[in-house]
Amino acid sequence: MQRDARVLLWDICHAADAAADFTHGKTIEDYKADRFLRSAVERQLTILGEAVVQLSRLTPELAERIPEQESVIAFRNVLIPDCHRTHPVHQKGR
Repeated sequence: MQRDARVLLWDICHAADAAADFTHGKTIEDYKADRFLRSAVERQLTILGEAVVQLSRLTPELAERIPEQESVIAFRNVLIPDCHRTHPVHQKGR
């Protein structure tokens, strides 16, 4: 099912606002120390990045107007779990 561009734009704005709300008044030390905060922020950034990916497929000319579109997508690709990369059994030296 193809999504509507308006829904994707809403997802982008909502996820960005949520991540900003979660981190308001927080320091990088707070972020590093709080697993729940990291998880919440990373979830919102994943949603944002996925919406940008979908928007770029649906309406590339609209997605190109998003500042740092390529960086957003690249960061989303870093955040998406890869069990072979993140699972301790698969990490070198373990």
